[in-house]
Amino acid sequence: MPATRDPIALAREISDGMLFPGALEADAAEVVPIDRLDRLAEAGFYGLAGPSDAGGMGLSDFGTVLEIIEIIASGCLTTAFVWIQHHGAVRALIDAPQPLRDAWLSRLCRGGVRAGVAFSGLRRPGPPILTAEPDGDGWRFNGFAPWVTGWGRVDVVRAAARREDGDIVWALVDATGGPTLRAEPLRLAAVNASATVTLWFENLVVPADRVISIQPFDEWRAADRANLRLNGSLALGVARRCASLLDSQRLASEVHETRRALDEATPESMPEQRARASDLALRAATMLVVSGGGRSITMDHHAQRLAREALFLLVFGQTPAIKTAQSDRLYDGSHG
Repeated sequence: MPATRDPIALAREISDGMLFPGALEADAAEVVPIDRLDRLAEAGFYGLAGPSDAGGMGLSDFGTVLEIIEIIASGCLTTAFVWIQHHGAVRALIDAPQPLRDAWLSRLCRGGVRAGVAFSGLRRPGPPILTAEPDGDGWRFNGFAPWVTGWGRVDVVRAAARREDGDIVWALVDATGGPTLRAEPLRLAAVNASATVTLWFENLVVPADRVISIQPFDEWRAADRANLRLNGSLALGVARRCASLLDSQRLASEVHETRRALDEATPESMPEQRARASDLALRAATMLVVSGGGRSITMDHHAQRLAREALFLLVFGQTPAIKTAQSDRLYDGSHG
C-alpha cells in the first residue's frame, strides 16, 4: 500500500479530480479506460477489503469502507462497478487454504492481479445454471454465469458452481477465453464500458489448488441477505453527485438520512432500505435532468448519464425481496 493518507480524503481527491471529470469519456468507451483502475490500485484501493499483512488497507471500520465506495461511485459509476467486483475475491482469499492465500492474496490487495465475480446465478430460482462435477482431485464446471463484469480488465474470476448435493464450489478461474470458457458481451444502457459478459463454461477443469472453499447453499443464502448493504453505496454515490451538481442541501440531507437507514437496517429490513436508496438515486437524477432542461439529454451532459445509471441501479444486485419493495414504492409513491 502507498504511504498512509486519510483514505476518505484520498478517495475524494481521485473521485473529484479524475473520475468525475472523465466520467462521460468512460461512459462512451468500449471498455473502461485502464488509467482509472490503475489510479485506484496506486492509491491502495484494490486492497480496500484486505488485511494489512497482505498489503491491504486493513480498515477495521466498515463505515469507512462504505463511504469510500460511495465516493468512488459518485465520480464514475462505470469505474466503481468494475472495481467493486474485486473485493469479494479479496475477502474470500483471506480464509482460503494457505497455499492459495499465499499465492494470490497479496497480489490481489496490491492490484497487480484484478478479479471479477461469477455468482449472480446463485440468486436465480430453479435448477443451478452453473454446475460442478468431480474431476480427479478437482472439478469440472459446466453451464453459464449471466453477469460477469470487467472482462478484459480482470485477470481472474471468483466463480460459484453447484455440486449435485447443492453445495457451492467457489474457485478462482483465469479470465482467459478459450474452448472451455467463452465470453458473450452484453450491451447495457448504462455502464456499458464495464465490459459485462455472459460467461459460458464448457467442461472447464478447475484444479484442486484453485478451489477457495465448498460452502452449503443455505449458509451462502443467509450470508447474502446479510451482505446487501454494500451495493446500496453505489446508489448513494449517484444521488450524492446529483445533490452536489444541484447544490441542493435538501437532497444532500436525504442522502444522509438514507445512508443512516441503510446502516441501521437489519437483514429483514434491508430490502426496503435498498429499495429506498435506488429510488432516491432515480429521483435525484430526474431532478438533475429537469433542472438542466433540454441540454440534459445530450450525450455530453452528466444528467443523462446519471439518469441511466440510476435506472441501472434499480436492477443491479436486485433480489426478489428488493424487487417487491421497489414495486411497492413505485405503486404507492412512497419516499423517504
